[in-house]
Amino acid sequence: MIKTERIEQIEDYIFQHQTVSLDELVEVFDVSKNTIRRDVQQLVERGKIKKVYGGVAVNHATLKSFDERQTKNQLEKRYVAKAAADFVLDGDIIYIDSGTTTLEMVEFLKDKQVTIITNNLDFIFKSFPYENLNVISTGGVFDRKTKSFVSLKNMDLLKSYNINKAFMASTGITIENGVTHSSPHESEIKQAVVQKSTEIYLLIDHNKFGRYALMTYCDLENVDYIITDKRPGEEYQQFTKKHGIQLVISEQKS
Repeated sequence: MIKTERIEQIEDYIFQHQTVSLDELVEVFDVSKNTIRRDVQQLVERGKIKKVYGGVAVNHATLKSFDERQTKNQLEKRYVAKAAADFVLDGDIIYIDSGTTTLEMVEFLKDKQVTIITNNLDFIFKSFPYENLNVISTGGVFDRKTKSFVSLKNMDLLKSYNINKAFMASTGITIENGVTHSSPHESEIKQAVVQKSTEIYLLIDHNKFGRYALMTYCDLENVDYIITDKRPGEEYQQFTKKHGIQLVISEQKS
């Protein structure tokens, strides 16, 4: 991995986790501590990251414009989530991945009779008021940073579920690197879900195209549906057509 790509991925990782230690970055990116220190210093000089005791954190004081973009992105995520939920039918057994877009789906599933398997604690909490949603937690070690359960001891239990439809999140996708994410701890779960599910639905906003993160959990051609908020570039349109992937553009209301 070249230096510029690594630094961008480190920045993505810090933004996803908010606060991380230098030791964690060393382990995740498999480089020396001196290399991490130099990379982090470049990010600090950009102003979006700040040093804290033992590590680094997102510098929220300088991110007003970023927060404004996030508010807009939240609306886009809801449109994508609604489009995804339209594919869910009563009686389905579905998997909801850990992600900010997939989390929005609960509001559009609340009137359906479905069984939902998930590793995301926020989704479990948001589903509490809806007795018609039969929610099954994957269990495992709880990762406070992503609010999800990771490192399942009994992976065979997850593999035993018959999942009709899996709604997956991603930090970024490329044709070369496939569907990627930033957390190596969740990789085994995501891979197991993809292998077990009948249909794979990938929920991403438009700025995830052409970007990739640390880990690849499936090839792009393994996805059945890509649900996004804007039509991607011609390269991705041709790829989806060639591989029989249904490209769904969410309807955005003015």
